[in-house]
Amino acid sequence: MTDEIMMEVHAIKDAIGAKYGNNLDSLFEEIQLGEARLKAAGTQVLPPPANPTNLPNTALQRMRFAHR
Repeated sequence: MTDEIMMEVHAIKDAIGAKYGNNLDSLFEEIQLGEARLKAAGTQVLPPPANPTNLPNTALQRMRFAHR
């Protein structure tokens, strides 16, 4: 990744943080309200997996966690 991309990512992160006063509870509440609005509009919102450790070992997972 280039420094320009990382600078843009950090700027977006900082803007989101400032919008919600760097409060994760406020951000999470807004996400939940957004999901409720989508459901009310008839959009199917899928829940996260109940046990993500039982997910299949996909190429994406191997790539995502290879550098940890």
